[in-house]
Amino acid sequence: MSFDYIIVGAGSAGCVLANRLSANRNLRVLLLEAGGRDLNPWIHIPVGYFKTLHNPKTDWCYKTEPDPGLNNRALDWPRGKTLGGSSSINGLLYVRGQKQDYDGWAQMGNTGWGYDDVLPLFKRSESFEDGADDLHGGEGGLAVSRIRAKSEIAEAFIGAAVEMGVPRTEDYNGEDQEGAGYFHQTARNGLRSSSARAFLTPIKRCDNLVIHSHAHAQSLIFASDAPKTVVGVRYLRDGQPTDARVRSGGEVILSAGAIGSPQILELSGIGRGDILQSAGVTLRHEVPGVGETLQDHLQIRLVYEVTVPTLNDAINRLLPRIGIGLTYILRRKGPMSLGASQVAIFAKSMPGLETPDIQFHFQPLSADKPGLEMHPFSGITSSVCQLRPESRGHIHIHSPRAADYPKIVPNYLSAPADQMCAVSAMKFARAMTRTSALAPFIVREHMPDTNPQTDEQLLDCARSISQTIYHPTSTCRMGQDSQAVVDDRLRVRGLQGLRVADASVMPAITSGNTNAPTIMIGEKASDMILEDRR
Repeated sequence: MSFDYIIVGAGSAGCVLANRLSANRNLRVLLLEAGGRDLNPWIHIPVGYFKTLHNPKTDWCYKTEPDPGLNNRALDWPRGKTLGGSSSINGLLYVRGQKQDYDGWAQMGNTGWGYDDVLPLFKRSESFEDGADDLHGGEGGLAVSRIRAKSEIAEAFIGAAVEMGVPRTEDYNGEDQEGAGYFHQTARNGLRSSSARAFLTPIKRCDNLVIHSHAHAQSLIFASDAPKTVVGVRYLRDGQPTDARVRSGGEVILSAGAIGSPQILELSGIGRGDILQSAGVTLRHEVPGVGETLQDHLQIRLVYEVTVPTLNDAINRLLPRIGIGLTYILRRKGPMSLGASQVAIFAKSMPGLETPDIQFHFQPLSADKPGLEMHPFSGITSSVCQLRPESRGHIHIHSPRAADYPKIVPNYLSAPADQMCAVSAMKFARAMTRTSALAPFIVREHMPDTNPQTDEQLLDCARSISQTIYHPTSTCRMGQDSQAVVDDRLRVRGLQGLRVADASVMPAITSGNTNAPTIMIGEKASDMILEDRR
């Protein structure tokens, strides 16, 4: 049980790390995943996340603390618990964010993280269906495809955005994010391209890579003669205590996500002394920022009854539902070959903004939340989120046991700027329904059902109906200030032999879905690790 590198977490970044590090056949790599193998067939069917979300076999099923910013509601926080992590249960949307996101990271003192630095890494991991060009990769492991299933109501939604002044776009991952068009999705030939499928499947027979599933990390192991040097991981494998250690010069890389990575650090005595003391953990190394500066995208889901059939009608009726299944089985096409969100809109909620600050996920269906029954009417969902929230929360352990979930406190809508954006976003979304393109299709507004009008009413409505869009970040933030947990080479400050590489290191959340940026972080981390080894 001696390795050059131990990677904790086989999620979006961890799978990339396993692929890149094990490419050197002289290195022995261990990949630990607390969940099981990705054998559930619903993982590989694009629309299958309706079956894997809230399923304790594939989802950690976290829940936040009651949040004052959401009228004291506690939200479900799904995170992937299987090979591929959340990339195996997400909505398959490939969104890189804006150039300014990464240039902003670099301006915070994170050398090598500007847009020009990370663009080649996005391209390296990507296999875009149109092939390689200046902005896209054609030979990477991650399959990225365009959505071609256009419908009358989807086109009307795009047309409404254009009437609102948003340009139509075919590539929001291109030179300019602003625009309305169809999502790029991580799927090909009717199958999901999870991080596990993209980066583990091609190398699963490599004899220098060992993958342990059902391996739940408990804490880090430190050298007896060097208390600031990490030399291994203690974990439960199928319930049995197991130790794995790194060879001289080796490293442990935490890729357990924005919840798992700070939890493992704190369980190992790394974090804020007062937090650890109250949880019954002895402080080993003070790092005040562990678990702090949490960010997430909060979506406001508006639902409308429309005059044309949507997926609600097909899914709620037996014969059309059978037809959808047969179309997928026989041809790998139809609704089951797609994620639920099909139209992407990146827009400016008010004049004078340099870049888009809100994003729409349009779905030609409606339900109270994913995984539940469709509404009994022809419905659509217009979901809008703020791209760069200012509100910051925290995640901390409250016991010394890894089996006990940490407390998640998002502090949604605590920043005044976020409150203003929520109101503007709802006004923008409702104005779209009054455009000449979309108005003829709208029967009524189903959610919200209180017909809010004033800014105060709209904000209270946002507090009552908003949900997470599953993008937690920044709990082991990269940077130079007192709240930074890792430096710009992802090394945990003040320790040897330990890095973090996942969404938790983002200095600030990116402007869009976070799967693609997290894969990029895995690519960047692998380069730096191999450079430092040389």
